Amino acid sequence: MIVTVVAIFDEFNPHAPLAKVLKERLIRLASELQDVSLKPLTSMPPMDGDIVVYISYNLKYTVRWRIANDVPDYIEKEVAHICALKGYIVWKTTTVNMLKGKN
Repeated sequence: MIVTVVAIFDEFNPHAPLAKVLKERLIRLASELQDVSLKPLTSMPPMDGDIVVYISYNLKYTVRWRIANDVPDYIEKEVAHICALKGYIVWKTTTVNMLKGKN
């Protein structure tokens, strides 16, 4: 399985104090999540599948996450567990995620 973590700056205020530091931190956290924390997922089935995880800040600068594509439930639970251990919160959206398939 291919694991990709993308840092998203959608609600990030580039003029906020310490904006450069916060942006660099989020990029570093995305890299660490992809290359270290979620590395065990690369050996989980389906081997030809992929998972895309978005991370961002909420308005209180807490790191939040969400899975951007369709993945099996056990993969989603594993990502949720790993992110919870890191103190990241689930990224709740007010719109329907268009990338998720119907269950």
